[in-house]
Amino acid sequence: MTKPVDLGHRISLIDLYDLRMPQRTGTYVLHEENLAIIETGPSPSVSHLLAGLKALHIDPAEIRYIIVTHIHLDHAGGVGLLLQHCPNATVVVHPKGKRHLADPSRLIAGAKAVYGAQFEALFDPIVPVPEERLIVKEDGETLELSAERTLVFYDTPGHANHHFSIYDSYSHSVFTGDTIGVFYPQLREAGLKFCLPSTSPNQFNPAEMEQSAERLEKLNPSRIYFGHFGMLDDPQEAFRQLRLWLPKFVAAGKEAIDRHPEAPAAEQAKIAAQMLRNDITAFLNEHGVPSSSPAYAAIELDLQVCAMGLIDYWHKQR
Repeated sequence: MTKPVDLGHRISLIDLYDLRMPQRTGTYVLHEENLAIIETGPSPSVSHLLAGLKALHIDPAEIRYIIVTHIHLDHAGGVGLLLQHCPNATVVVHPKGKRHLADPSRLIAGAKAVYGAQFEALFDPIVPVPEERLIVKEDGETLELSAERTLVFYDTPGHANHHFSIYDSYSHSVFTGDTIGVFYPQLREAGLKFCLPSTSPNQFNPAEMEQSAERLEKLNPSRIYFGHFGMLDDPQEAFRQLRLWLPKFVAAGKEAIDRHPEAPAAEQAKIAAQMLRNDITAFLNEHGVPSSSPAYAAIELDLQVCAMGLIDYWHKQR
């Protein structure tokens, strides 16, 4: 296990080893009078989360708030399981996500449709959250963790309709979940700050993603805390790369369908993924990133799911 990382501003990052990969998905710990964590990861990651809390000398009973940016299982799948260790915690969720944490049957069915036979290894068990331990935060509402730190919740659809991003008054930064994409810290060694959009099924909407990004950019944050993975202290670069790559992703989905209109959606997704793979590989080659970089494995996983979301989006448009 990697020790939790001190990010400054009384924030720690615990690596959840999602999909058994380092620097894939993380939990943020906000060390305040009302102790809060943001994101739980999937259930198989809860053991890593608990180990990280132990390394920080935190008893799970001290946690007051478990906040999930959205209810996709790689961010919130472990919340019910974790809650069994946190007797004093309340779960904070987007209004459109509450009922699905209380009754995760539709979440489970959706994930099985995407991940098939891999579902159990990736996500089991999905434990319901008792309704009395759930609170929602509407757009613009706040949560005070201490006299110095207040969180402000912003409705930010685009990746998912049940997604909020969280502005932190103390660090003047934003926890963005998947709203403005995925950050690949593995590429820091190559001198790159590299981000890609997250366009997974089935609520991806590029126009809403752009609008949400613009809204967060206007907050002028000092840094971005990504669900995948870690902190970027150059927010403008993250917004710039979303504007660069999002049109390329959307165009690849459309072209895959235009070229092969009779092909099954799964085949169209493979074609779109290959187009994007070619573009991304060329970009990384231009910047001297060796093919041995661990970033390629992480990017490959994302491309497969992102391509499915792109094809799903374009079929709905038609």
